[in-house]
Amino acid sequence: MSKPVLVAVDDDPAALDPVGVELRKRYQADYEIRLESSGEAALGLLAAMRTAGREVALILADQWMPGLTGIELLARAHGLHPHAHRAVLISWAEQASAPVLRASALRQVDDWIAKPWRPGDEHFHQAVSQALFRWSVAHRPQFVSARVVAEPWSARSHEIRDLLSRNSVPFEYLHPASSEGRALLDGAGVRAGRLPVVVLFDGRALVDPTAADIASALGVRTRPGTAPYDVAIVGAGPAGLAAAVYGASEGLRTAVLEPEAMGGQAGTSSMIRNYLGFPRGISGAELAHRAYEQAWLLGAEFIYGQRAVGLGESGQERCVLLRDGSRLTAPAVILATGVRYRKLDIPALDELIGAGVFYGAAAPEAEAMTGEDVYVVGGANSAGQAALHLARYAGQVSLVVRGSSLAHSMSDYLVREIEAAANIAVRYRTEVVDGGGEGRLTRLVLRDGATGRSETLPAAGLFILIGAEPHTNWLPDAVQRDPSGYVLTGTDRPGRGTSSQPASLFETTVRGVFAVGDVRHGSVKRVASAVGEGAVVVRHVHDYLSMP
Repeated sequence: MSKPVLVAVDDDPAALDPVGVELRKRYQADYEIRLESSGEAALGLLAAMRTAGREVALILADQWMPGLTGIELLARAHGLHPHAHRAVLISWAEQASAPVLRASALRQVDDWIAKPWRPGDEHFHQAVSQALFRWSVAHRPQFVSARVVAEPWSARSHEIRDLLSRNSVPFEYLHPASSEGRALLDGAGVRAGRLPVVVLFDGRALVDPTAADIASALGVRTRPGTAPYDVAIVGAGPAGLAAAVYGASEGLRTAVLEPEAMGGQAGTSSMIRNYLGFPRGISGAELAHRAYEQAWLLGAEFIYGQRAVGLGESGQERCVLLRDGSRLTAPAVILATGVRYRKLDIPALDELIGAGVFYGAAAPEAEAMTGEDVYVVGGANSAGQAALHLARYAGQVSLVVRGSSLAHSMSDYLVREIEAAANIAVRYRTEVVDGGGEGRLTRLVLRDGATGRSETLPAAGLFILIGAEPHTNWLPDAVQRDPSGYVLTGTDRPGRGTSSQPASLFETTVRGVFAVGDVRHGSVKRVASAVGEGAVVVRHVHDYLSMP
């Protein structure tokens, strides 16, 4: 098997030679190192590599080359090798360069790396290693915890792959008709008709498993422990994970209940570029996995695969009732259940959920859309991030928006990236009204809100991100909510507290029960805001627990 290729380009030999020396010293055993002295020569090399079917892992290009500049080269290289990581090579004095910042914001480049200024420059190698790590995670074989054998366009297949992906469980998908799929089913002693099947790394086969089945088989806790907890957190989105980190780090015995996936809705974001401390961006799944690991190392206990179905009281304790009949008990409860995507309520499309129709960004399905016509419905940040991620694979992405502008609902950096993307079109004042297909989505019907005219268009994928509604219908009436179902807290509660007992900022209408993040009335729907609320609420829990 040919080695993946690492390309470096600089017209200045005095700058290119040290880059080549450093790359060969560290990476030559696993990568083919190719150096070019002009953007035009590098573009020719990349075209030849594509023709030969070679993998290009990393392209490094000097910013100020004459003729074809580094940024122009990297932007064009994406069309030849869409999976390659692209970085501008800059000097230490150029790190505030406006062209690099703009190119990064518009996703013409993935990164910028300072050239080595001495032999063994570890800053240079750290940046290169991080770029190669990101590429290898997505595109190189790695240890897998599970193999999924399922029909490609079945709803259950999508649910399981999405579940594993959002929980950062490395897995491999196999078609049941493939030789590898048949061999895996035969080896596990499972008939091909009993799909989907998840075969774990140790050979155990799970037939049509639930989330709790998979979690239990992988050694994850699925029921509460017997020792008393100080605080129970319902939901492991950004707010719940932050509360778990701060609660556990401050000595509270902390339990976190999560029925589906770490990171909640934020965990489906392919790239969050405006989260503090990550200038190059971070995926929602990676951010959630880091937070989960951090909370777990600090002592938080996670109970996975069980959904809360009720909330009650037993003396000074609050009891979260779980679907399997068990209870999670603690004197304080933090509601961090977030929101779920609102449905289109089009019967013909509801029948194709998981078979070309997806709610959320559905990261595992992006590569399956290579070269296809794909539609994203929604005008907020999550829709913009999904469109940009899909554009790396799809032939054409259409963003369907009811309004006349993205400016009022989407961050400016995303609007600029979408405008700069050659294969993303925004269809304003438009809505999806119907669609269909035999076994999977093949067509959509769109209606122009200005003219009222409808047209039927070919479509392989529909990704729906049209706002959200809170998951609060399981709560008792004592936990009061606004007309939309968001939980009332602090001064928004009826009564607003008294002079002798002022309203705690995040406390609900039930003493000892707090709400943070998107589920809370009046919250700012941003990841950083949810994390902040999750961190701050722990102080209020301490105050509550210290009361006589």
